[in-house]
Amino acid sequence: MPHDDPKPVTIYDVARVAGVSASTVSRTFARPGRVSFSTAQRIKQVALELGYRAVELRVSVAEGAQRHGTIALVVADITNPVNFDMIRGAEEEAARHNYTMLLAHTRESAIVEREALERVLDSVDGIVLSSSRMSDSGIRAMAKQKPTLVINRGVTGVASVVSDNARGMRRAIEHIGELGHRDIAYLGGPEASWAHGMRWRALKEGAHELGLNVTLVESPAPTKEGGEAIAESVLATGATAVVGYNDLLALGFMQRARELGRDVPGDVSVVGFDNSVFASLTTPGLTSVAAPMHAMGATGVRNLLGMAGNTMADPFRPIVLPTRLVVRGSTGAPPRG
Repeated sequence: MPHDDPKPVTIYDVARVAGVSASTVSRTFARPGRVSFSTAQRIKQVALELGYRAVELRVSVAEGAQRHGTIALVVADITNPVNFDMIRGAEEEAARHNYTMLLAHTRESAIVEREALERVLDSVDGIVLSSSRMSDSGIRAMAKQKPTLVINRGVTGVASVVSDNARGMRRAIEHIGELGHRDIAYLGGPEASWAHGMRWRALKEGAHELGLNVTLVESPAPTKEGGEAIAESVLATGATAVVGYNDLLALGFMQRARELGRDVPGDVSVVGFDNSVFASLTTPGLTSVAAPMHAMGATGVRNLLGMAGNTMADPFRPIVLPTRLVVRGSTGAPPRG
Protein backbone atom coordinates (compact mmCIF):
# COMPACT_ATOMS: atom_id res chain seq x y z
CA MET A 1 0.00 0.00 0.00
CA PRO A 2 1.26 3.47 -0.75
CA HIS A 3 2.18 5.54 2.27
CA ASP A 4 0.36 8.80 2.93
CA ASP A 5 2.45 11.94 2.51
CA PRO A 6 3.86 13.16 5.83
CA LYS A 7 1.68 15.72 7.54
CA PRO A 8 3.04 19.23 6.92
CA VAL A 9 4.52 21.07 9.89
CA THR A 10 2.25 23.85 11.10
CA ILE A 11 2.79 27.04 13.02
CA TYR A 12 1.29 25.28 16.06
CA ASP A 13 3.95 22.56 15.90
CA VAL A 14 6.69 25.20 15.94
CA ALA A 15 5.01 27.06 18.81
CA ARG A 16 4.71 23.86 20.91
CA VAL A 17 8.38 22.89 20.50
CA ALA A 18 9.67 26.45 20.95
CA GLY A 19 7.50 26.97 24.03
CA VAL A 20 5.77 30.10 22.72
CA SER A 21 2.34 31.03 21.40
CA ALA A 22 1.34 30.55 17.78
CA SER A 23 0.91 34.32 17.46
CA THR A 24 4.54 34.82 18.50
CA VAL A 25 5.67 32.41 15.77
CA SER A 26 3.52 34.28 13.27
CA ARG A 27 5.04 37.64 14.26
CA THR A 28 8.54 36.20 13.99
CA PHE A 29 8.10 35.70 10.26
CA ALA A 30 5.52 38.33 9.36
CA ARG A 31 6.58 41.20 11.68
CA PRO A 32 10.11 40.41 12.96
CA GLY A 33 10.42 43.81 14.60
CA ARG A 34 7.77 42.80 17.16
CA VAL A 35 9.69 39.84 18.62
CA SER A 36 12.85 39.92 20.73
CA PHE A 37 16.09 38.79 19.07
CA SER A 38 16.65 35.76 21.35
CA THR A 39 13.06 34.53 20.99
CA ALA A 40 13.09 34.97 17.22
CA GLN A 41 16.37 33.04 16.96
CA ARG A 42 14.93 30.13 18.99
CA ILE A 43 11.76 30.03 16.90
CA LYS A 44 13.66 30.11 13.60
CA GLN A 45 15.97 27.32 14.75
CA VAL A 46 13.02 25.15 15.77
CA ALA A 47 11.25 25.91 12.49
CA LEU A 48 14.35 24.93 10.56
CA GLU A 49 14.71 21.66 12.44
CA LEU A 50 11.04 20.77 11.96
CA GLY A 51 11.02 21.73 8.31
CA TYR A 52 8.52 24.56 8.61
CA ARG A 53 8.33 26.15 5.15
CA ALA A 54 8.22 29.82 6.19
CA VAL A 55 11.80 29.68 7.34
CA GLU A 56 13.03 28.32 4.02
CA LEU A 57 12.31 31.67 2.35
CA ARG A 58 14.50 33.51 4.81
CA VAL A 59 17.36 31.21 5.78
CA SER A 60 19.69 29.15 3.67
CA VAL A 61 20.04 25.67 5.16
CA ALA A 62 23.67 25.69 4.04
CA GLU A 63 24.28 28.57 6.44
CA GLY A 64 23.41 26.31 9.32
CA ALA A 65 23.36 28.87 12.12
CA GLN A 66 21.27 31.36 10.10
CA ARG A 67 24.33 33.40 9.19
CA HIS A 68 23.64 35.86 6.39
CA GLY A 69 27.23 37.10 6.09
CA THR A 70 26.14 40.74 6.03
CA ILE A 71 25.94 43.57 8.56
CA ALA A 72 24.33 46.98 8.20
CA LEU A 73 26.08 50.29 8.91
CA VAL A 74 23.59 53.15 9.24
CA VAL A 75 25.08 56.65 8.88
CA ALA A 76 23.25 59.90 9.67
CA ASP A 77 25.14 62.01 7.09
CA ILE A 78 27.27 60.27 4.50
CA THR A 79 28.33 63.64 3.02
CA ASN A 80 30.17 64.66 6.20
CA PRO A 81 33.85 63.88 5.54
CA VAL A 82 34.41 62.87 9.15
CA ASN A 83 32.45 59.70 8.40
CA PHE A 84 34.78 58.57 5.62
CA ASP A 85 37.37 57.08 7.98
CA MET A 86 34.70 55.53 10.18
CA ILE A 87 33.08 53.82 7.18
CA ARG A 88 36.46 52.62 5.92
CA GLY A 89 37.38 51.20 9.33
CA ALA A 90 34.04 49.40 9.61
CA GLU A 91 34.24 47.94 6.10
CA GLU A 92 37.81 46.73 6.52
CA GLU A 93 36.97 45.00 9.81
CA ALA A 94 33.85 43.41 8.30
CA ALA A 95 35.86 42.10 5.33
CA ARG A 96 38.50 40.72 7.68
CA HIS A 97 35.80 38.52 9.19
CA ASN A 98 34.36 37.59 5.76
CA TYR A 99 31.31 39.83 6.09
CA THR A 100 29.81 42.18 3.55
CA MET A 101 28.71 45.58 4.83
CA LEU A 102 25.49 47.25 3.72
CA LEU A 103 25.58 51.05 4.00
CA ALA A 104 22.46 53.14 4.63
CA HIS A 105 22.32 56.96 4.61
CA THR A 106 19.51 58.40 6.77
CA ARG A 107 19.95 62.12 6.02
CA GLU A 108 19.74 63.07 9.73
CA SER A 109 16.17 61.69 9.88
CA ALA A 110 14.89 59.26 12.51
CA ILE A 111 12.01 58.32 10.17
CA VAL A 112 14.34 57.48 7.27
CA GLU A 113 16.53 55.55 9.70
CA ARG A 114 13.66 53.36 10.94
CA GLU A 115 12.48 52.70 7.40
CA ALA A 116 15.98 51.65 6.31
CA LEU A 117 16.29 49.28 9.26
CA GLU A 118 12.93 47.68 8.56
CA ARG A 119 14.06 46.93 4.99
CA VAL A 120 17.31 45.21 5.99
CA LEU A 121 16.38 43.62 9.31
CA ASP A 122 15.74 40.14 7.91
CA SER A 123 18.87 40.06 5.75
CA VAL A 124 21.67 41.04 8.16
CA ASP A 125 23.37 39.46 11.16
CA GLY A 126 23.82 42.72 13.05
CA ILE A 127 23.43 46.50 12.91
CA VAL A 128 25.83 49.38 13.60
CA LEU A 129 24.12 52.74 14.11
CA SER A 130 26.38 55.78 13.70
CA SER A 131 25.12 59.03 15.28
CA SER A 132 21.60 57.59 15.33
CA ARG A 133 18.72 60.05 15.41
CA MET A 134 16.25 57.50 16.79
CA SER A 135 15.08 57.71 20.39
CA ASP A 136 16.78 55.64 23.10
CA SER A 137 13.67 53.47 23.39
CA GLY A 138 13.64 52.91 19.62
CA ILE A 139 17.28 51.82 19.66
CA ARG A 140 16.69 49.47 22.60
CA ALA A 141 13.75 47.94 20.76
CA MET A 142 15.99 47.33 17.75
CA ALA A 143 18.65 45.75 19.96
CA LYS A 144 16.07 43.20 21.15
CA GLN A 145 15.54 42.06 17.58
CA LYS A 146 19.11 42.02 16.24
CA PRO A 147 22.61 42.42 17.70
CA THR A 148 22.98 46.22 17.65
CA LEU A 149 25.82 48.60 18.46
CA VAL A 150 25.80 52.39 18.42
CA ILE A 151 28.75 54.60 17.47
CA ASN A 152 29.11 58.16 18.73
CA ARG A 153 26.23 57.77 21.16
CA GLY A 154 25.52 56.15 24.50
CA VAL A 155 22.28 54.25 25.16
CA THR A 156 21.72 52.35 28.41
CA GLY A 157 21.53 48.61 27.78
CA VAL A 158 22.95 48.83 24.24
CA ALA A 159 26.57 48.24 23.19
CA SER A 160 28.40 51.41 22.17
CA VAL A 161 31.68 52.89 20.99
CA VAL A 162 32.19 56.62 21.59
CA SER A 163 34.97 59.17 21.54
CA ASP A 164 35.87 60.98 24.76
CA ASN A 165 33.73 64.05 24.04
CA ALA A 166 34.18 65.51 27.51
CA ARG A 167 37.97 65.37 27.44
CA GLY A 168 38.06 66.76 23.91
CA MET A 169 35.91 69.77 24.79
CA ARG A 170 37.86 70.27 28.00
CA ARG A 171 41.08 70.54 26.01
CA ALA A 172 39.42 72.99 23.60
CA ILE A 173 38.19 75.32 26.35
CA GLU A 174 41.52 75.12 28.18
CA HIS A 175 43.36 76.08 24.98
CA ILE A 176 41.04 79.04 24.40
CA GLY A 177 41.39 80.17 28.02
CA GLU A 178 45.20 79.93 27.90
CA LEU A 179 45.19 82.23 24.88
CA GLY A 180 43.34 84.86 26.94
CA HIS A 181 39.76 84.60 25.64
CA ARG A 182 36.88 85.17 28.04
CA ASP A 183 33.77 85.20 25.82
CA ILE A 184 33.07 82.10 23.73
CA ALA A 185 30.23 81.05 21.42
CA TYR A 186 29.29 77.42 20.75
CA LEU A 187 27.83 76.50 17.37
CA GLY A 188 25.25 73.90 18.36
CA GLY A 189 24.59 70.57 16.64
CA PRO A 190 21.28 68.78 16.02
CA GLU A 191 18.91 68.83 18.98
CA ALA A 192 18.48 65.04 18.76
CA SER A 193 22.25 64.44 18.72
CA TRP A 194 23.67 62.71 21.79
CA ALA A 195 27.15 64.02 20.89
CA HIS A 196 25.85 67.60 20.78
CA GLY A 197 24.46 67.25 24.29
CA MET A 198 27.69 65.77 25.62
CA ARG A 199 29.89 68.41 23.98
CA TRP A 200 27.74 71.35 25.05
CA ARG A 201 27.58 70.08 28.64
CA ALA A 202 31.34 69.57 28.79
CA LEU A 203 31.98 73.01 27.29
CA LYS A 204 29.68 74.70 29.82
CA GLU A 205 31.24 72.89 32.75
CA GLY A 206 34.78 73.63 31.58
CA ALA A 207 33.97 77.30 31.01
CA HIS A 208 32.41 77.59 34.46
CA GLU A 209 35.46 76.08 36.14
CA LEU A 210 37.76 78.46 34.27
CA GLY A 211 35.58 81.54 34.85
CA LEU A 212 34.75 81.96 31.16
CA ASN A 213 31.47 82.94 29.49
CA VAL A 214 29.97 80.63 26.87
CA THR A 215 26.86 81.17 24.73
CA LEU A 216 24.98 78.57 22.69
CA VAL A 217 23.99 79.62 19.18
CA GLU A 218 21.74 77.02 17.55
CA SER A 219 22.40 76.15 13.91
CA PRO A 220 19.83 75.10 11.29
CA ALA A 221 21.96 72.10 10.25
CA PRO A 222 25.37 70.61 11.21
CA THR A 223 26.81 71.60 7.83
CA LYS A 224 29.05 74.24 6.29
CA GLU A 225 25.94 76.07 5.14
CA GLY A 226 24.61 75.94 8.69
CA GLY A 227 27.77 77.63 9.97
CA GLU A 228 27.53 80.33 7.34
CA ALA A 229 23.87 80.98 8.19
CA ILE A 230 24.52 81.79 11.86
CA ALA A 231 27.81 83.67 11.45
CA GLU A 232 26.30 87.14 11.88
CA SER A 233 24.36 86.07 14.98
CA VAL A 234 27.53 84.59 16.46
CA LEU A 235 29.56 87.71 15.82
CA ALA A 236 26.79 89.82 17.38
CA THR A 237 27.37 88.05 20.73
CA GLY A 238 30.77 89.73 21.01
CA ALA A 239 32.53 86.39 21.41
CA THR A 240 36.24 86.41 20.54
CA ALA A 241 36.39 82.62 20.26
CA VAL A 242 34.03 80.12 18.65
CA VAL A 243 33.77 76.36 19.15
CA GLY A 244 31.84 74.30 16.60
CA TYR A 245 29.88 71.13 17.28
CA ASN A 246 31.78 69.80 14.27
CA ASP A 247 34.31 70.94 11.70
CA LEU A 248 31.72 71.71 9.02
CA LEU A 249 29.96 74.28 11.20
CA ALA A 250 33.28 75.81 12.21
CA LEU A 251 34.51 76.02 8.61
CA GLY A 252 31.25 77.56 7.41
CA PHE A 253 31.43 80.17 10.16
CA MET A 254 35.07 80.93 9.31
CA GLN A 255 34.29 81.52 5.66
CA ARG A 256 31.33 83.82 6.33
CA ALA A 257 33.16 85.73 9.07
CA ARG A 258 35.98 86.50 6.67
CA GLU A 259 33.48 87.62 4.02
CA LEU A 260 32.14 90.02 6.64
CA GLY A 261 35.61 91.48 7.10
CA ARG A 262 36.66 89.60 10.24
CA ASP A 263 40.15 88.17 10.51
CA VAL A 264 40.71 84.62 11.76
CA PRO A 265 42.33 84.42 14.28
CA GLY A 266 43.02 88.17 14.64
CA ASP A 267 39.41 89.11 15.40
CA VAL A 268 37.96 85.74 16.31
CA SER A 269 39.48 82.31 17.01
CA VAL A 270 37.76 79.16 15.78
CA VAL A 271 37.87 75.54 17.00
CA GLY A 272 36.15 72.57 15.37
CA PHE A 273 35.51 68.99 16.40
CA ASP A 274 36.35 65.80 14.44
CA ASN A 275 39.64 66.89 12.76
CA SER A 276 38.20 66.03 9.35
CA VAL A 277 40.32 66.13 6.21
CA PHE A 278 39.19 69.71 5.46
CA ALA A 279 40.59 71.01 8.76
CA SER A 280 44.12 70.94 7.39
CA LEU A 281 43.20 72.09 3.87
CA THR A 282 41.72 75.48 4.74
CA THR A 283 43.72 78.67 5.34
CA PRO A 284 44.35 79.18 8.17
CA GLY A 285 44.23 75.56 9.22
CA LEU A 286 41.39 74.75 11.62
CA THR A 287 42.25 73.90 15.22
CA SER A 288 40.12 70.83 15.94
CA VAL A 289 39.49 68.03 18.41
CA ALA A 290 40.56 64.78 16.74
CA ALA A 291 38.41 61.69 17.26
CA PRO A 292 39.78 58.27 16.15
CA MET A 293 37.05 57.64 13.56
CA HIS A 294 38.76 54.73 11.78
CA ALA A 295 39.25 52.97 15.11
CA MET A 296 35.64 53.68 16.10
CA GLY A 297 34.34 52.01 12.92
CA ALA A 298 36.63 49.00 13.25
CA THR A 299 35.99 48.57 16.97
CA GLY A 300 32.25 48.86 16.45
CA VAL A 301 32.14 46.07 13.87
CA ARG A 302 34.53 43.87 15.87
CA ASN A 303 32.39 44.17 19.00
CA LEU A 304 29.16 43.68 17.07
CA LEU A 305 30.41 40.41 15.64
CA GLY A 306 31.58 39.41 19.09
CA MET A 307 28.06 39.96 20.40
CA ALA A 308 26.51 38.03 17.52
CA GLY A 309 28.85 35.13 18.30
CA ASN A 310 28.33 35.38 22.08
CA THR A 311 32.07 35.82 22.64
CA MET A 312 32.00 39.10 24.63
CA ALA A 313 32.03 38.92 28.42
CA ASP A 314 30.51 42.39 28.96
CA PRO A 315 29.03 43.58 25.64
CA PHE A 316 27.13 46.55 27.10
CA ARG A 317 30.12 48.27 28.70
CA PRO A 318 30.70 51.44 26.65
CA ILE A 319 34.02 51.58 24.80
CA VAL A 320 35.46 55.10 25.09
CA LEU A 321 38.27 56.00 22.68
CA PRO A 322 40.63 58.94 23.38
CA THR A 323 40.52 62.36 21.74
CA ARG A 324 43.23 65.00 21.33
CA LEU A 325 43.39 68.65 20.35
CA VAL A 326 45.19 69.44 17.09
CA VAL A 327 46.25 73.10 17.18
CA ARG A 328 46.49 74.97 13.86
CA GLY A 329 46.37 78.57 12.72
CA SER A 330 42.69 79.35 13.41
CA THR A 331 43.30 80.09 17.11
CA GLY A 332 45.30 82.91 18.63
CA ALA A 333 45.19 85.64 21.27
CA PRO A 334 42.02 87.77 21.44
CA PRO A 335 42.07 91.26 19.87
CA ARG A 336 43.28 94.08 22.11
CA GLY A 337 41.06 96.92 23.23
